[in-house]
Amino acid sequence: MTFTSLPLIAGSVSTVIFVVSYLPMLVKAVQTKDLTSYSPVNLMLTNLGNAVHSVYVFSLPVGPIWALHSFYAVAGTLMLIWYWRYTRGAKSGRTRPARAERLPLSTVRGLSRRAGTARSSAFVPMTPASALVLDRSVPMAARQK
Repeated sequence: MTFTSLPLIAGSVSTVIFVVSYLPMLVKAVQTKDLTSYSPVNLMLTNLGNAVHSVYVFSLPVGPIWALHSFYAVAGTLMLIWYWRYTRGAKSGRTRPARAERLPLSTVRGLSRRAGTARSSAFVPMTPASALVLDRSVPMAARQK
């Protein structure tokens, strides 16, 4: 192994590591179609950054950086397309991703602004925010009873 091949080997190994680290995110996005936790601004800026960075990357000699940047550009584009497709479809009812909605403030009665206290005589235990999630299949009228 020569000194000049060491950077090529390191670039190839790091490219494989980065690609493998991205794959679970892409697979989960395809399987669940739930991209509501992603920021659309971040996805758009990622694609803009990839487009600008492409000018630099593709001016370099062909190497592992081309493969890595191409993968990032394709993955970023797919995530943005899937975000638009799946979140817009969820809002219009065309698809059914695993989504939930938060409890409206009107249903959480008796809680004061200070955690752990209640205005009424009934004790309302404090729960983590993740527990304050309801299934959309239950009608709103049934939830408020």
